[in-house]
Amino acid sequence: MTTLNQIPVVKTEMLIRKPVDIVFEAFIDPAITTKFWFTRSSGRLEAGKRVQWDWEMYGASADVDVLEIEENKRIVIDFGTTVEWTFAPRGENETFVSITTSGFTGDGDDIVKQAMDSTEGFTIVLCGLKALLEHDIVLNLVSDKAPDAHVTR
Repeated sequence: MTTLNQIPVVKTEMLIRKPVDIVFEAFIDPAITTKFWFTRSSGRLEAGKRVQWDWEMYGASADVDVLEIEENKRIVIDFGTTVEWTFAPRGENETFVSITTSGFTGDGDDIVKQAMDSTEGFTIVLCGLKALLEHDIVLNLVSDKAPDAHVTR
């Protein structure tokens, strides 16, 4: 069992060469988000709302409580952990996206695994977003991450 002196906070970041309103909307609107992250959502992200995200290929879903939204600036959700997106415009056609995850729980080993999985997962999400918005390519990164874990229908 690993003992931690401090609970980790994970940050993943990426420059997306698109205006901030387009990048922000990609996380708010499930019609866009489903092209690079989850496969289905019960609705758009709105402050105070709960939505369900599904990863149908894995038979998995998650309830997401939307805690805060500042248009084109910030999104905060409770997803079992607290996840915060910040969107910093860089000129008219670039946006620097930061995703910070905190609130990991369990013993030290569990916390380290959750932090590593979060780092990997949100890095994949940002790479998929970049390919979609900059090049109009759907990379299927989330689905292809663990093809042997797909459920059969």
